[in-house]
Amino acid sequence: MGHKGYFMCCFLCVSALFAQKEVASDSLENNYREDQFYFGITYNILLDTPEMVDSRGLTASVHFGFMRDIPINKRRNVSIALGIGASFDEYGNTLFIGEDAAQQSIFTSLDANDVTYDVNRFSTSSIEIPLEFRWRTSSAQSYKFWRFYTGIRLGYDYWYKSSFKQDGNTVTQTDIPEFNNMRLGATLSVGYNTVNFYGYYGITPFFDNATTTNGTPIDMRTLKLGLLFFFL
Repeated sequence: MGHKGYFMCCFLCVSALFAQKEVASDSLENNYREDQFYFGITYNILLDTPEMVDSRGLTASVHFGFMRDIPINKRRNVSIALGIGASFDEYGNTLFIGEDAAQQSIFTSLDANDVTYDVNRFSTSSIEIPLEFRWRTSSAQSYKFWRFYTGIRLGYDYWYKSSFKQDGNTVTQTDIPEFNNMRLGATLSVGYNTVNFYGYYGITPFFDNATTTNGTPIDMRTLKLGLLFFFL
């Protein structure tokens, strides 16, 4: 083989190598998605509470799940995402929930009645279906980027419990007719790389057609603020 033939062979090999890399790169770009597992922790703030009802004690949430990313533009940095997850929430507050002799629900303010107690909280466990519109500065080669995700989260509280404890007395309620098991909330997460600020506003109230003992309607809902972590 002469010098010309040798150099021609090398040129063809190098060209083939770069072509393979280009095809692989194009394939990566064309199939790039941000499918992600997420984990979040928040502080829960009760909104629209009756007079003399406030948050008190442990009021927090832990939630996690998986999102399926569906890009809707050529660059694949704009997408919608649908997922499945779970949420576990604690609401320490001053609204006592009990029942009378006729098994009718009682809702009353512990502060208004000057009651001494150790624990009064409402706990829920939920299955959630988040739906998001996503914008990000990412690419197939970059895993550190800014993100702006907003959407709604539909949930179902498959378990709930109201707990009240004081010296010599414990009241637990797990069957409250006025309780609304369905949850609908608006969500927003903004951040860079793994860590993101997260907010959730509850659109649906906790109770339907519920009033306190003094006749005040109960339209409580929640605002969750905290951190959300994404993992590929």
